[in-house]
Amino acid sequence: MDSVIELLQSLINVLWSLLAVVVAFARAVLPWLPLLAWLAYWSFAVNWAKATRILRSGGFIGALLLMFVTVLVWGAVAPPIEGTHSLFGLTVSNYAGKFIYVTMLTCMTLLCGSVQMSGTFGSLVDFSNEEQQADGAGTASNVH
Repeated sequence: MDSVIELLQSLINVLWSLLAVVVAFARAVLPWLPLLAWLAYWSFAVNWAKATRILRSGGFIGALLLMFVTVLVWGAVAPPIEGTHSLFGLTVSNYAGKFIYVTMLTCMTLLCGSVQMSGTFGSLVDFSNEEQQADGAGTASNVH
């Protein structure tokens, strides 16, 4: 009977240890979750073949203006507590720090697009159905 009790106690200890591992993992990942969601969205939910055509035909001006407005609004709404940002060992002002953050996010976004367009994700990213629907919309009205 003692061996059964020891076995149950060991099983309970294993479960508590697994719970501790899950909690430690969640604490490590939770602060990075918004960035991971940002990268997942731009990697898997955006058709970069279409987005690249739009950016090349002048859409980059709109993207740059959107970045500029984001820096201005974010800098006005959420200034740092100390008044400056400490980035890479440098102390920069509020708006310069926000500019660095927005530029880093934009670079990560464009890197997600280049990775998608290189074919690294393979079949995880397939927008062929979207293109067929766009092509079929014009021809479907002609069929009687």
